[in-house]
Amino acid sequence: MNKKAEIVRVYLPPDANTLLSVADHCLRSRDYMNVVVAGKQPALNWLPMDEAILHCTRGIGIWEWASTDGGADPHVVMACAGDIPTLETLAAVDMLRQYFPDLRVRVVNVVDLMRLQPDTDHPHGLPDAEFDALFTTGKPVIFAFHGYPYLIHRLTYRRNGHDNIHVRGYKEEGTTTTPFDMVMLNDLDRFHLVMDVIDRVPQLGGRVANVRQQMADRRLRARAYTREHGEDDPEISDWTWPHAAGGAGHER
Repeated sequence: MNKKAEIVRVYLPPDANTLLSVADHCLRSRDYMNVVVAGKQPALNWLPMDEAILHCTRGIGIWEWASTDGGADPHVVMACAGDIPTLETLAAVDMLRQYFPDLRVRVVNVVDLMRLQPDTDHPHGLPDAEFDALFTTGKPVIFAFHGYPYLIHRLTYRRNGHDNIHVRGYKEEGTTTTPFDMVMLNDLDRFHLVMDVIDRVPQLGGRVANVRQQMADRRLRARAYTREHGEDDPEISDWTWPHAAGGAGHER
């Protein structure tokens, strides 16, 4: 990220289809330093191939099938970059749908990390007007990121509404444990993301204390299950996107 903007490209495909599209693009490119961040474990596919190609071509975009704002002004923006952060974000959105059905949530997925920079700083950067249209200028943004949180702040510090961006990412925590326990060690889990929304959206009303407590309790139960069984709770590891929206999240 410290290299010249003319040569550096960083991609975080959220699933196998977007990874294929990104890899195809990178293998055809010349005179670029392409960094692709992707996991090696079986994972859910969120987009069919044609939509994956379109999403990667944009580099960033609203996932309307996962959002509940109906194209209107959202109460909160749930942003994600990376395969595991995307999984945890969508699982958090699923819970928000259950607990707060009137909450307007916009889901923004980032494949090309350089889209977060202004177009004056990087050839792939978004103009301020486009960035503001995606993320708004006054609503809270809960950003789940594969790497260090400060990088997202570094890329967006001159954007309108930067003070509203709250990033969850890698905190140098980890050990030999299960995938979800590793996510919890870095406070990037779905339960923490729901609590972040509760803490930052004033429209949620009087149920927030009860739901927040439930999230904390579910984290404790997930950790206890891991310690007892040596694997993640099937409720977590077998989770799929339950809403009928293009069949997303039902393939591995």
